[in-house]
Amino acid sequence: MGAHSNLDAVSSGKAALMHILTTCKTAKFPASAAFDQINQALASDSDRQDAIKQGGAVFAFTLKNAAGETESWNLDLKKEGKVSKGLGEKPTVTLSLSDKDFGELAAGKANAQRLFMSGKLKIKGDVMKANKMEPILKKAQSKSKL
Repeated sequence: MGAHSNLDAVSSGKAALMHILTTCKTAKFPASAAFDQINQALASDSDRQDAIKQGGAVFAFTLKNAAGETESWNLDLKKEGKVSKGLGEKPTVTLSLSDKDFGELAAGKANAQRLFMSGKLKIKGDVMKANKMEPILKKAQSKSKL
């Protein structure tokens, strides 16, 4: 039984390391660094499981940079508890906003409701699930300063 639990610990450690090493940052989208910080905040099994319990959804983000280009990322809080590039499989909610506004939102300098009301944040899908993302952003802010 001891050898089995050691294997579990090694496997868990590898998963956490891969979680951190996979980067989501893209040079054309400076705010995409926030996705790596979210992944770091979800690196431990307990943090990841808490986030999955709180979120229970796949959040897709489509950002538009100053050059007018768009790129997407997804935060899977349904199964995996991590951010990856692309829209992901069947996003529960998709948030579309500028790279600049996302950077401010992730840093706690902008409010999602205000961005939505002013038309700077567009939400497609389950709008109520979008509220579930805020505690995860706050956790990422507290674990590392954006």
